Amino acid sequence: MADLELATLRRLVAARAVRTFADRPVPDETVRAIIDVARWTGSARNRQPWRFAVVTDPRTRSALARLGAYAEHLRGAPCVLALLAADDGRRDTGFDVGRVAQSVVMAATTAGLGCCPATLCPDENVERAGRLLGAPDGWQVRWCFSLGYPGQAPRGRSAVPTGRRSVDDLLL
Repeated sequence: MADLELATLRRLVAARAVRTFADRPVPDETVRAIIDVARWTGSARNRQPWRFAVVTDPRTRSALARLGAYAEHLRGAPCVLALLAADDGRRDTGFDVGRVAQSVVMAATTAGLGCCPATLCPDENVERAGRLLGAPDGWQVRWCFSLGYPGQAPRGRSAVPTGRRSVDDLLL
């Protein structure tokens, strides 16, 4: 049984990023279910230094797509899930937000959606995203996820390398 469970977890963790989407909306209840799964992610001292904003408006998605070097896929997604992080200066906030980000990807994959994270940068763009989404004081919009049902995969060879290092290569 453990081998089957590990194989399932590996499939979720290894889900490929999806950047092209079918012309089909993502139901609100599916997005809420993804957030419900993600909210159970552990965090240091259970601070849960994250919040979410759901973006379906095409103009807002397009504006977000211009705020990161590799964020263009946000424009074509029927739904963007913005991940806000507490701007609290704590050393473990980034780690906690990374954990919840992985939970979002795995929950989206389990729900049958394609998903791809985008980092918003530089800091001026993080501030723009916060204003665009009406983020409360003390919260930063540094990451967004494109969410949607996978569309036709692009043809040709990816410029991004594939594969993973072996376990032996990773062990010091």
